[in-house]
Amino acid sequence: MVKQTAVVLAVLIGLAGCNQKQEDQAAHDAKVAQQAREALLKELKEKEEAKRKEEKFSKIGIQTTEDGKIIIDTNRTKHYFESIAATWKQKADKLAADLQKGMIDEKEMGIEVNDTRVSVDLNKTQSFLEKWTKKMERFVKEMDETAKMLEKDINASVEIK
Repeated sequence: MVKQTAVVLAVLIGLAGCNQKQEDQAAHDAKVAQQAREALLKELKEKEEAKRKEEKFSKIGIQTTEDGKIIIDTNRTKHYFESIAATWKQKADKLAADLQKGMIDEKEMGIEVNDTRVSVDLNKTQSFLEKWTKKMERFVKEMDETAKMLEKDINASVEIK
């Protein structure tokens, strides 16, 4: 009977040890899976950033190659800046024409001027100015980032040579 009890205890201790090993293995597997997820997310984020950078460059006609060359499509660059200028000119011309007529109806800006009265909705004007300021900040930031990326690419290509 003592022999049987000893064998049963040995088997139970062995099984308990197996359970601990399984728990350790499960914890290890979870840790490895988490590290793999983090690495994958980092890689995806880097690819997304590279794609965004490429799209930004492409929008203004700049292409970088893997061997450190920068190719500038002057027609596309010119078109990009012309389209910005055209948009601004169109708005400025409309505002100038409305001012000459003595009538401004710029609902987005919260300003309405006609022959008999001037109406300014300060809440709309403030909202418009805040939106316009944010757009300008984004534009300036985008141009600054583009310039920095170009400078970085140029410096990298100079170091390669």
